[in-house]
Amino acid sequence: MTPSQKINIGLLGYGTVGSNVYGLLESQAGEIEKATGASISISRIMVRDPSLPRAGAPSELFTGNFDDILSDAGISIIVELIGGVEPAFDYVTAALEQGKAVITANKQLLSRQGFYLFRLAQDKKTQIRFEASVAGAIPVIKVLRESMVAAGLKSIYGIVNGTTNFILTEMSRTGVRYEDALARAQEWGYAEADPGEDISGKDAAAKMAILASIAFHTSVGLEDVTCAGIENVSRRDIAYARELGLTVKLLGVARLYDDRINVRVYPALIKQDHPLASVSGAYNAVFLKGAAIDEIMLSGPGAGGTETASAVVSDIISAVARRESPGFLEYPVAYRNLDFFPDEEVVSTFYLRLEVEDEPGVLAAIASAFGKHGVSIESVIQKGRGARAELVMVFHPVKESRFAAAIKEAGGLEVVKSTPRPIRVEGSHDDGQ
Repeated sequence: MTPSQKINIGLLGYGTVGSNVYGLLESQAGEIEKATGASISISRIMVRDPSLPRAGAPSELFTGNFDDILSDAGISIIVELIGGVEPAFDYVTAALEQGKAVITANKQLLSRQGFYLFRLAQDKKTQIRFEASVAGAIPVIKVLRESMVAAGLKSIYGIVNGTTNFILTEMSRTGVRYEDALARAQEWGYAEADPGEDISGKDAAAKMAILASIAFHTSVGLEDVTCAGIENVSRRDIAYARELGLTVKLLGVARLYDDRINVRVYPALIKQDHPLASVSGAYNAVFLKGAAIDEIMLSGPGAGGTETASAVVSDIISAVARRESPGFLEYPVAYRNLDFFPDEEVVSTFYLRLEVEDEPGVLAAIASAFGKHGVSIESVIQKGRGARAELVMVFHPVKESRFAAAIKEAGGLEVVKSTPRPIRVEGSHDDGQ
């Protein structure tokens, strides 16, 4: 029997994900060796304070010095799990410069410096893999990089943040306020103590920058993604949505319009019979639509230490399996230079709830304000609340620039007593050319 090659790994970070990666490599060592023909083990682990006791790995593996890992000629793969842009960027760059393969789960790093690192990996004839940076255990990056090369992708959309999906699911399922649903998410471990990146849409925006870049072979940075969060979604909106046969989700959406791209994150209403409507809790789901494939859906756990660690280990196995001669699929460089399609030119359908004075002529005045800008109302629900009433309107598809102008005018009417906060309705208009 031919002896297995030994592959040594340097691990940066030993938090929830890092410790699970170590545990999976240990517990599944036999299966991994059969799959790769290599004996894979973590030989050094970098942490802030190596003197602290840690469960799982022997204390002699821990170091506080990155150079101990970088200078070790026996380490051929570095797994970066410390997060953030700095010093992660310096560490990953140094590893690639030395020809070491890199596995990372760092969406913030990739959404800001991804294509520099991809190009560097290609120049140094090594690999950078990042399945765990988007959608946890769902292999969407692998599918985009390997299975969708000839699919003619036109759009990617879906739920890519488990925290906000849990919050919206709880609001819909139990009728609780946003604040109570957030507190529950924090109590159950689905939200951080500071959930700002999640609820503002920034976490999803970073992930959509990565997905759009890989899918459309162009450079999309975090700064290119417009995002809005769920802070202003109320349980009243969720209740009205249910009445209209709709449900609220925070969606990431990337679409091609001829040779231009538009990438955004925003709360959206979708029909209750749409597959995304049933994606609940902290689960994620991504739809891929293309000329050759019509539409496919990938779904599964979007977060969690074990799930993310599973994606990291999958990348390790892929890197080892292709260690001798990595092909062009290992280099997701931008060979296209697509312009961006302006948000204001996108055609969308909107839902809007307004608190108004309950008196004759109010609806006519509001309809007139929208009509001046070529915006027509498809349906209206009106409910009295004492001296005031609530108007819930769904509009026909319209360019967003027109709708923004109409909202500004309608919101300035004396009879309107609430700040207009529209929500897009997905699935009722064209999604790209």
